[in-house]
Amino acid sequence: MITPLEIQNKIFKKSFKGYNKQEVDSFLEDILKSYENIYKENIEFKDKIGSLSEQVSKYNNLEETLKDTLVLAQSTADEVTKSARKKSELIIEEAEIKAKEELWKSELRVEKVNNEYEELKKEMIVFKNNYLYFLKAQMDSIGEFAKIEELEKD
Repeated sequence: MITPLEIQNKIFKKSFKGYNKQEVDSFLEDILKSYENIYKENIEFKDKIGSLSEQVSKYNNLEETLKDTLVLAQSTADEVTKSARKKSELIIEEAEIKAKEELWKSELRVEKVNNEYEELKKEMIVFKNNYLYFLKAQMDSIGEFAKIEELEKD
C-alpha cells in the first residue's frame, strides 16, 4: 500500500509537451489529502477492529464461563433436589415406621387394659359371690341365734 508520504514525495520526470505542472501538483495535492484521510481512517478502523476483536473475545470467554456456571448451577440444583427428595422419603418412611410402632404399642396397652378389666370383673364376681355367701352365712347364724333366744324365752 502506498503511504501519503510516498505520494507527497513523488517526483515526475519532465518532458517536452508534458502535463501542466500546476494541474498535476494541484491534483496530487488533492489526492494526497484524500489519501491521508483514508489512510488515517484505515488505521483508526484497524485499531477499532483490534479493540472490538479483543472485546468480542472477552465476551465470548465470559459467555463460556456463564454457560459453564449455569450448567454447574443446574447440576447442583438437580443434586440438591434429588437429595431433598431422598431425605423427605426417608423422613416419611421413618415417620410411618414410628407411627406403626406407636399404633402397635397402643394396641398392646388397650389389650392389657381390657385384660385387666376382665380380670377385675372376674374378681368382682368372685368377691360378690363370696360376700353374698358370707352374708347368707351371717343371716343363717343370726336366724339360729334368734331361734335360740326364742327357745330360751319360752
